[in-house]
Amino acid sequence: MSWLRRGEVVITPKSAGWQYCGMEIFDFNKSKTHSIKMDQREGVLLSLSAENIEVSVNNESFKLQGRTGVFAGISDWIYIPVGSEVKISANAGLVALSTAVSSKIYPVAYRAKSEVSIEIRGSGFATRQVNNIATPDSFAQADRILVCEVLTPGGNWSSWPPHRHDGIAGCEFTNEEIYYFQIGTNQSDHGSETGHGFFKVYSYDGKIDETMTIKDKDLVIVPHGYHGPSIAAPEYPMYFLNVLAGPSEKRSMGFCDDPNHHWIRESWKDQEQDSRCPMTSVSGRNTK
Repeated sequence: MSWLRRGEVVITPKSAGWQYCGMEIFDFNKSKTHSIKMDQREGVLLSLSAENIEVSVNNESFKLQGRTGVFAGISDWIYIPVGSEVKISANAGLVALSTAVSSKIYPVAYRAKSEVSIEIRGSGFATRQVNNIATPDSFAQADRILVCEVLTPGGNWSSWPPHRHDGIAGCEFTNEEIYYFQIGTNQSDHGSETGHGFFKVYSYDGKIDETMTIKDKDLVIVPHGYHGPSIAAPEYPMYFLNVLAGPSEKRSMGFCDDPNHHWIRESWKDQEQDSRCPMTSVSGRNTK
């Protein structure tokens, strides 16, 4: 199967060959308005590089402040319920809609960027920033969808140690996962065509072992297997947006580490965290 989906802007459960996760990237440089019907799916809508976004959810109006780019700051966001009629308008930029198949209806919800929980994870060369958007601890009023953002300084690794959540071979957690990447430069608010990074996926039995070159705006689907590291090349910071969903009635970000690499977490206690993290905040970019 093809893990890497270069050039695609829509991933559905059917196109991915699985059951739950989806993602769509809307380009308002090409069209100023997009309309969506959330048939049997819930969603999380956030800006990648658009500002002052007008959003109508079942004729209820919202305005997303957005951001100029994923490396410029944090975005506010909206949870969109199952069955909603949605209209989105903006003058320019990109907006992401992460989705999960669902039949349970929760209320529409707007969250300001100041409400986004920022976590610095790892240490040393594995230091990265995690923005907890719609995770179980940060947002409870959802059925299956799980969404977070990860920013990795140039030269660092994230998705490390390698882990899986495929519900097989003794792993109790089951979630499909989509990665949407942007590769920046040290000066850019958003991604750059000149940069690249790397991403590895492999199965517990060794039958799958693939390392992919990641370019700006690439999408990767992970139905099963260990994944990690995500590697940001020196001077080219990496951003990725994750959506996860699975069959469990209880949302969980749980995972199973590759046992050969689990010891790495303990080693972080003796390392200093990279001062470049957090890379972004409510007030903008970290200039370190």
